[in-house]
Amino acid sequence: MGAVYLLALLASLGCMLLIDRRFHLFFWRDARSALAVTLIGLAFFLLWDAAGISLGIFLRGGSPLATGILLAPELPIEEPVFLVFLVVCTMILYTGAARVLAHRRRQDAS
Repeated sequence: MGAVYLLALLASLGCMLLIDRRFHLFFWRDARSALAVTLIGLAFFLLWDAAGISLGIFLRGGSPLATGILLAPELPIEEPVFLVFLVVCTMILYTGAARVLAHRRRQDAS
């Protein structure tokens, strides 16, 4: 039961990547740029987390759904997976919305 949250995050990330593959929005449009954006976003949010942890703002809650494995004090293994999911999900939503808006503009111009 302790890996439910991690497995749910990985499954959700997998589903987002399937949507990406279907519509060629992020990784399947430009894998190199997508990887760079994802790594930069992950690094930014990990630094954000580190600052919050050092200030005592972010604390790890005890959950029976989490693995309990810590990468650092107050930083569970699920956190980087969640942050990657957050970045990928945001970029897929952004590129998808940009595509829809561009399509609507082209239709309005016709």
